[in-house]
Amino acid sequence: MEQPTTNNQSNNYTTTSTTTSTMAISKQRPTTSIAIATATATSNTTTYHGTMAEQPLLVDAHVHLFPTSELGTITWVHPGHPLYARHSVTEYLAASSSSRSPHGFIFVEVDRKQDLTPVSGWEFPLLEIAWLARIALGTPNPDEGHEPGHRSLVLGIVPWAPVPAGAESLADYIGNARERAGDSWELVKGFRYLLQDKPRGVMLEEGFIEGLKWLGVKGFRFDLGIDQRSGGTWQLEDAARMLKMAYEGVTNEKKVIVIIDHLCKPNLHIPTNEATKHPDFLAWKDHIQTLASFSTTYMKLSGLFSELPAQDPSKPIPVAQVVAQVRPWVDTAFDAFGSGRIIFGSDWPVCNIGGGGGQKAWKGWRDVVEQLLDEIELSEKEKLGVWGGNALMAYGISGEPRN
Repeated sequence: MEQPTTNNQSNNYTTTSTTTSTMAISKQRPTTSIAIATATATSNTTTYHGTMAEQPLLVDAHVHLFPTSELGTITWVHPGHPLYARHSVTEYLAASSSSRSPHGFIFVEVDRKQDLTPVSGWEFPLLEIAWLARIALGTPNPDEGHEPGHRSLVLGIVPWAPVPAGAESLADYIGNARERAGDSWELVKGFRYLLQDKPRGVMLEEGFIEGLKWLGVKGFRFDLGIDQRSGGTWQLEDAARMLKMAYEGVTNEKKVIVIIDHLCKPNLHIPTNEATKHPDFLAWKDHIQTLASFSTTYMKLSGLFSELPAQDPSKPIPVAQVVAQVRPWVDTAFDAFGSGRIIFGSDWPVCNIGGGGGQKAWKGWRDVVEQLLDEIELSEKEKLGVWGGNALMAYGISGEPRN
């Protein structure tokens, strides 16, 4: 593959944040010193300074990466699957490189094979952390698809964690994860335990609620992955109950920040002219408003290509048509969360499957979001937040350049 044009990794970034304080992982919410753009948290005035012309910051807050050597450790990728191949930083940059490329990304765990059994059930998620550490520290193994200069693209890491196992087991796992991460540990901003494929009741179990509370006390975020279209509306209902339980009796500074993925994967197969009256949309809207009522939740504007009818790569759906299809859901999310709690993410490479293929999907989704933000008539300040500033706030990312 031809080496893609990348952002110069010696770019000069500066950051100003109005978060209340810099906090230690063991007691308070952490912040991280990394290479990012100017980001004032309250105003979201975010600008990139580098070898390119000055551009607004673009943070991709939802990226999955995996090397060829570890394909067999992933639950959903198998021979014959369209994504059964290496998807590393080199491929990501080839897919996203353009006049407005991302300045960095937040990695989210890819759902490695695992279970809650201490140590033995954690093998592959810990292997994933070691893989991300090599990217973040600029120490690639041969044929892994990343180079030392790519290290500054890693703005945050969200690995898997056995949240349902409760606080004691979670603490044991975090100790193992920290050892695997080594000097990249400061980039670990939170954890995900994917709920979209779990039976009803898991997220309401005592151990799960205890795990969420433990994460909040330790200053970690939780990425919430649920799925209305394939899993059922009950997942949104249970998620709202889960948050109420996790926050009950907890002071504000110790409440876990929850970052919700992909608008909860709504049913975007509903015809546009029927959407706002359809029972699935009305139920989704009601639960989204409930989830947004908790001030410590954020929503990722990501993953929607996967919920739309699949595109023919040779005849991609026009951006305007995609925008019209998703507008009712996106409008609802902005009305509920406000522009300050909406975060851009690509869901690469999963977006390739429904988004027209590997060389089109990332840029196509960026173009869809760009038109959405124009049509919603956000101010320039609000747009800057969606494209990057809100992600920095949500994940506690700030500081001096990380070279």
